[in-house]
Amino acid sequence: MDSRDDETVVRRRRECLDPRCKHRFTTYERMEAPRLFVVKKDGRREQYSREKIIAGLRKACEKRPISEARMESVAADLERELFARGENEVASALVGEKLMEALRGLDPVAYIRFASVYRSFGDIETFREELAQL
Repeated sequence: MDSRDDETVVRRRRECLDPRCKHRFTTYERMEAPRLFVVKKDGRREQYSREKIIAGLRKACEKRPISEARMESVAADLERELFARGENEVASALVGEKLMEALRGLDPVAYIRFASVYRSFGDIETFREELAQL
């Protein structure tokens, strides 16, 4: 009969199709986000957490001229890309590489900070090689 949308819920007024009944009622529909799991290097599975992505970005972008909105945008783009794959599991390596790719275009210092933690630079030479590629 009637449908009303807001950002999170669709409210529908309905009517029973039985000609003898004609009872009216309301239903509420909410979109359920698909579950996504991140498979760690050691094989553990962990539910995807946007909060962990944002925390990593904040740490890498600390004291850099990068707004919170821009970091949220990077996280949203990553999420969109991961969910678009249509898989319920994704390797943590893929998540890390996608974030480094985004940070490389955003801010070189933030990129190096993130890469140094993500890639676990063992010595100064590995660090120099990454800087040379940048």
